Amino acid sequence: MTHIHPQLLEDCIVLGRFPLSHLLLSKDANYPWFILVPDRDGISEIYQLSEGDQQQLIRESSRLSRLLADCFKADKMNIAALGNVVPQLHIHHVVRYRDDAVWPGPMWGAVPAKKYSDTALRQLLEQVKGLLSEVDGFRAALLILDETD
Repeated sequence: MTHIHPQLLEDCIVLGRFPLSHLLLSKDANYPWFILVPDRDGISEIYQLSEGDQQQLIRESSRLSRLLADCFKADKMNIAALGNVVPQLHIHHVVRYRDDAVWPGPMWGAVPAKKYSDTALRQLLEQVKGLLSEVDGFRAALLILDETD
């Protein structure tokens, strides 16, 4: 198992695993913001993954995007792999709304990060736990189980 970059661990909560990727939740409450981190060492770009892993990543990203868009009633899903600050390959999945803080502009650094309240985080974790409970191959992290049980 590859290690998740320390900056991602500082900025996110580990929610669990898909067959290829770790699923993280950004601690920035401005947007429902999730991150997939493929469990592969030394990978910074999608093209560096094997063809099979590329296909698996697209499946996981597409499934996650569809679930998030439906669950959170997204106006738009922003999906990006930047890697300018954190070199480890990670794919952002950000739920966007026409009335969010910076619509229609890019959200990267546009407004200060907003911390989740304990209640809001607990509600979001419960919602996500239910959302992912029916996804084949997803294994929730102990944290998400402990936070909401």
